[in-house]
Amino acid sequence: MDKLNGSQLQLKANDIRQDIIEMLLEAKSGHSAGPLGMADVFASLYFNVLKHDPTDSKWEGRDRLVLSCGHICPVLYATLAESGYFPKEELKTLRKLDTRLLGHPHNLALPGIENSSGPLGQGLSQAIGMALALRMDHKSNRVYCICSDGEQNEGQIWEALMFAGKNRLNNLTVILDRNNIQIDGFTEDIMPLEPLKQKYEAFNFHVIEIDGHNTDAIINACMEAKAIYEKPTLIIAHTIPGKGVGFMEYDFRWHGTPPGISDVPGSPPKKEQAARALKDLRTLRGQIVGEHQ
Repeated sequence: MDKLNGSQLQLKANDIRQDIIEMLLEAKSGHSAGPLGMADVFASLYFNVLKHDPTDSKWEGRDRLVLSCGHICPVLYATLAESGYFPKEELKTLRKLDTRLLGHPHNLALPGIENSSGPLGQGLSQAIGMALALRMDHKSNRVYCICSDGEQNEGQIWEALMFAGKNRLNNLTVILDRNNIQIDGFTEDIMPLEPLKQKYEAFNFHVIEIDGHNTDAIINACMEAKAIYEKPTLIIAHTIPGKGVGFMEYDFRWHGTPPGISDVPGSPPKKEQAARALKDLRTLRGQIVGEHQ
């Protein structure tokens, strides 16, 4: 697969965001803010950084991407479909009966899914196990683990970090979605995480902080991680929840509506809201094209 960069990646991320809105509208359930916010990261990974082959999802030379925060799976599904792992038409089956696109990913359901996820905090341990196994087998494959900031509240995260730091897993890159929201509100109100960078450094991680919407910064950070030989790397990707959709941005309610609460504004978008969201994204796409003509 040829690598994309610059405006090509911005346009690909915009396509992924439009797919996310259409998926959630059809499903009538699911999470909006997180998937929209991570579209630039996923576009950069799958269309520039990762070694992977959509025609052979079990290729031994592939890098592994572990999604720890499984609730943002719409962005993973949309990216896999854009990459050619399965037909884009299947995106409309999200969360429906007998679908392969479950509400949280299952590694046996779809090609390209490396881990099953659901309970937050467990994906990092899965990724560490993969990274250690690859190193024991003298493989050069890398493991990328996508985590949310809210799941840093889980104790298992910090146990896993101790293990990764102690074993100097330099083939592990953790990308943390620092969007500052979780289902009950803002992270710094629910359970303050800062100073996050210094905490990871104390666990023997090399830490890079970036704008999670700058595709050049995302790619450069992943390249820097490959050059760090003595320890694992954390990339703190500062993102805007709901990125690209004006009325969703920065609003924690679009993380996801708690089960059983239907009268609270928030995820997923209803028909009129989805139309507004797609209008915003199509306008943004036009601006991207205009800037690079």
